Amino acid sequence: MSVSDDVSVSDEEPRPDVSELRREGLIERPGAPEVVHDGTGRVLLRFAPSARDVRVPPGVSVFDAASWNGIAIDSTCGGHGTCRKCKVQLTSGSAPVTSHDRRTFTESEIEDGWRLACLVKATTDLAVDVPPLVTRPKAATVGVGRQVILRPSVQKRYLELEEPTLSDQRTDLQRVLDAIDDLELTPDLHVLRRLPKVLRDNDFKVTAVVIDESLVDVEGGDTTTRRYGIAYDLGTTTVVATLLDLSTGTPVSVASMLNKQQPFGADVITRISATMMDPDTLPRLRDLAQATLAELAADVCAEGEVDLHEVLEVAVAGNATMTALLLGVDPEPLGVAPFIQSTASWPTVSASEVGLELHPAAQVVVFPALGAYVGGDIVAGMLACGMDRDKRTRLFIDVGTNCEIVLSDGDTIVSTAAPAGPAFEGGAIRCGMRAADGAIEVVKLVAEPQEDQAAVTLGVIGDTEPRGLCGSGLVDAVAELARVGLLDDTGRFVPDDVAAERFPALADRLAKIGEERVFVLHRHTPDDEVASTVYLSQRDVRELQFAKGAIATGWALLLEELGLEESDVQQVLLAGSFGSYLSPASAVRIGLVPKLPVLRIVSAGNVAGEGAKMALLSSRERAGAEALLEEVQYVELSDRADFNDRFVEKLGFPG
Repeated sequence: MSVSDDVSVSDEEPRPDVSELRREGLIERPGAPEVVHDGTGRVLLRFAPSARDVRVPPGVSVFDAASWNGIAIDSTCGGHGTCRKCKVQLTSGSAPVTSHDRRTFTESEIEDGWRLACLVKATTDLAVDVPPLVTRPKAATVGVGRQVILRPSVQKRYLELEEPTLSDQRTDLQRVLDAIDDLELTPDLHVLRRLPKVLRDNDFKVTAVVIDESLVDVEGGDTTTRRYGIAYDLGTTTVVATLLDLSTGTPVSVASMLNKQQPFGADVITRISATMMDPDTLPRLRDLAQATLAELAADVCAEGEVDLHEVLEVAVAGNATMTALLLGVDPEPLGVAPFIQSTASWPTVSASEVGLELHPAAQVVVFPALGAYVGGDIVAGMLACGMDRDKRTRLFIDVGTNCEIVLSDGDTIVSTAAPAGPAFEGGAIRCGMRAADGAIEVVKLVAEPQEDQAAVTLGVIGDTEPRGLCGSGLVDAVAELARVGLLDDTGRFVPDDVAAERFPALADRLAKIGEERVFVLHRHTPDDEVASTVYLSQRDVRELQFAKGAIATGWALLLEELGLEESDVQQVLLAGSFGSYLSPASAVRIGLVPKLPVLRIVSAGNVAGEGAKMALLSSRERAGAEALLEEVQYVELSDRADFNDRFVEKLGFPG
């Protein structure tokens, strides 16, 4: 099937049986007020506010129709009906109401046409209003790094050459090579095509452009101060790009955006599954990853007033799955036991191979990976943090959907991965959202407030009215509820009578939606129904417990591997965008990290991006990243017979 404004279907394709469509609830039963499709031909979907008209075969979900045509609808499950994020409003036409819709929307919202896009089957023409998707969530763009000796592989040499004469008939190339006699250079075809004209147009005063041992270009005049590279942190959720001045080693500009693969799911497993179910998905995901890099390249170059063709080198640090998808490599072996990579180290590729229109000779350096779930982003992070150089006992945790953990005792380095799930990204959380304007990121509770003191204080991104709860806000909320006593050690809300007796200032925020207990964080109006508020549910608490339980089990088993106790850890590095905004005190309170003084816990920020920068600034550091593959031992948690028992032990909150 081709992806276009008009999705076509072959005449030979089998046509669905109308009675079967009715049985499955895909079209209305007889007597419905609207004329429904007979299962043949195409259905017209009109998307707003993008003003896109799309024709699709009957039975296709609104979510899939939008994704095929580049219309982004929020989702963390990839359109499988579990995350309840893909909310759209039908402004013309109707669709059956599912049980998931009833659990997601109020009755008035359902009457207004709100539905989950992945559950709406296009069996009649529809007009669909898509809420704007936050494509630039709050992200860490800098992190902990080390000073490096500036030794980039990209060099520029200004040359003032003697012009040819009858007595000096050296070739143009030989004239350049003789002037750079300390390097043994090999020219590429691009430079040979340009060489004659550039030399003569500039009176033989030119700048030679060298990458490693290749002469890749000659530029008129002295351009030695203009050499640039782009460092990418290719995350599953967010991608960060930094434009670097390679002549000084300083950042010029930085930008971040949501990975355009987002409609295919919030984590690597759902994206791998998508490629397994449909072979056409792999090239689609490759194109989306490359489009993300290209858009960010354009953004940072525009901000830095640098022409795209002045960018000579790129470094990419991403997990094993994101790297494979970017390069168009089948990721299926990464998603099924025994979890095998196609390669640990990637060859240097041309920028055009990853969809970047930079300098014709620009090359892309891809970070190596330790394993299927400890990828190049973690290698880059270890490089930035100097995990192989520091003699202290240090614990490195990259908190995310897939959590990577590294432990060093100063001599030995071990690593593992823990499946934390999407809770930290706001996925699977009833009022969860990404870290964007309107997201609650800080929660403070006071069980016995003094006069003029609020019982609940919220920190909201953008200083706007709260719309939902992002990962750091989720951890804060649960940690505070546990601290004041509204959550017991098992993670269950205390009974209403206990709350009313012990915590009267907070007890009125405990409520129910159906049979599920919730804690109301914010009411838009005093008369709001509970379902319309921003709240934390009992299920949300459980989701966080599962996520932190997996992470805590991971670092606890690594400590055992090296014969260490929690108290032996001298520093904890919380990496990644989520780790940058996580409160160390809250992390300790819920047991996400070892029980240590908060001063030992450091928000390391975007260390993957820092490692990518180091690879551009120093060839020696690039070699150091490869060396880490030999120094770090990977520990597979799924092989541990005691993993499940240890996981259950870590679900509760520390006393």
